[in-house]
Amino acid sequence: MEFLSIPFVCCMAITFLLYYLRQERGWQHTILLVASMVFIGYYHPVYLLIASAITVFTFFWGRIIHANLGTRAGTIYLWTGIIALTGFWLVARYWFPLFPLGISFYTFQALSYLIEIYWEEEPEDDFVDFTLYMMLFVKFLSGPIERACDLLPQLKTARVFDYTLVTRGLKLVAWGVFLKVVIADRISPSLDIVLNDVRDATGMQILVATLLYPIQLYSDFAGYTCMALGLGRMLGFRLHPNFDRPFVSRSTGELWRRWHESLSFWVRDYVFTPLNASLRSYGRWGVYLSLFVTFVVIGVWHGAGWTFACYGLFQAILVVEEAMLGKRREQWYGSLGKHIGGALMMTRTYILFALSLLFFRVAKISDVFYAYQHLFDGFDSSVKELRLGMSDQAWIVFGIATLVMLVVEYANSRHNLIIATERLRPVLRWTVYFSVLLIILFYGSFGVENFIYIQF
Repeated sequence: MEFLSIPFVCCMAITFLLYYLRQERGWQHTILLVASMVFIGYYHPVYLLIASAITVFTFFWGRIIHANLGTRAGTIYLWTGIIALTGFWLVARYWFPLFPLGISFYTFQALSYLIEIYWEEEPEDDFVDFTLYMMLFVKFLSGPIERACDLLPQLKTARVFDYTLVTRGLKLVAWGVFLKVVIADRISPSLDIVLNDVRDATGMQILVATLLYPIQLYSDFAGYTCMALGLGRMLGFRLHPNFDRPFVSRSTGELWRRWHESLSFWVRDYVFTPLNASLRSYGRWGVYLSLFVTFVVIGVWHGAGWTFACYGLFQAILVVEEAMLGKRREQWYGSLGKHIGGALMMTRTYILFALSLLFFRVAKISDVFYAYQHLFDGFDSSVKELRLGMSDQAWIVFGIATLVMLVVEYANSRHNLIIATERLRPVLRWTVYFSVLLIILFYGSFGVENFIYIQF
C-alpha cells in the first residue's frame, strides 16, 4: 500500500475520520493499531507476522534486561538481544525469499530501545503503545528511525483535532509529493537507462547521470520523509526530520549530519560513541578507527553486496581524511575568499558524494570502476544523447522544479514557510495551494516506481 496510491488514500481518510471521531486515547490507539496492521499486512501477511514477532520479543526482552540491571546477567541479556535482533535482520534482509519491508528501520528502533534500557531508561509498560512505537504505519516503511524517548511520550495522551496542525501536515504531504513525482520520478527513467547498464552508455551520459543521481535520491527519500512527517502531524505526532539542506554541506562530515539524520545520529550514538570511548587510549587514531568502522556500518546497513561495503568505505575515507586535516582544510579554502572557498567546498562535497553513490546505485563493482574510467569519454556526444531519452520539456520541468526545491529550502531555513503561508490573505493563500496542486497534477510523473529506500 504505497503512499501514492488510491488504497492508501482511502485507508488514510478512513483512519483520519475514525481517529478523531472520539477523542479518547484507547479508541485512537485501537484505530492506529488496526490501520497499521492493515497497512503492513496489505503488502504481505508475512511482513505483519515478522514485525509483530520482533515487537513482542523486544517488549518482553527489554523487561528482562531491566530486571537484571547492574548484574552480569543483564549484560548477557543485552548482548543476546542485540545478537538475536541483528542476526534475524541479516537473515531476513539477505536470505529470506521474501524481503520484509521496513525491517531495517524497525529493527534499529528495537535495538536502540534495548540499549537505552540497559543504560537505565525505564521500559514501556503499555504493550499497545510500544506496538505503535514499533509499527506506526506512517513511518513503518522507511522511517524516520524514532527513539522511544521521543515517540512513546506522545502516545500517552489522546489527540484533539487541531485544524492548524492538520493543515500544516497537509502542506508537508504536498511538498513531499512534489519532490517525489515532479523531480525524482521525472528523472528516474532516464537515469535508469544509464545506471542500469553503464557499459551501454557514453562517458558523458554516465557523467550526467552520476551528477544528477544525488538529486533523484534526495528528492525521492526527502519526499517520502515529508509525507511521513505530514501524515504524522495530521494525527498529532511530531516525527523527526531526516534532512536539513544536505547540498549546502561543506564537508562529508557535515553532509552526514544533514543527510538521513535519524540513521546518522543512530549510528553515532550506538556505534561511534561506544566504540570511540573504548578506544580513547589510542588518542586520535582511536577516533579515526571509530569513524572508519561507523561509516562502513552505514554502508553495510544499505545492503550485503560488496558495492555497499565500498560505498561505506568511500565515505569513511573522506570523513577520516577531513578529520586528519582538521582546520587546515578550511584555511586552504578560506584563503580563496569566503564565498569562493565556501562554494568550492560545497562543490567538492557534492561531487565526491555523487561519485560514491555509484557504489550505492550500480549493481557490480566492475561496472562502477568502468564508469569511473569513462566519465570523461565522448565529449563529442550529441545533445540528443545527453537528453538521456527525455524531451526538452521534461528537462525544463525537471530543471525548474529542482531550482524551486533549492530556493524553497533556502527560504524555509530563514523563515518557516508553512507558518508564513498562514499569514497570507485567503485569496492569495488559496492561490498558492491550488498552484502547487496543479503543478503536481500537470507536471508530475505518476506510476513510475516506489520509493527507493523501501528496499532497505
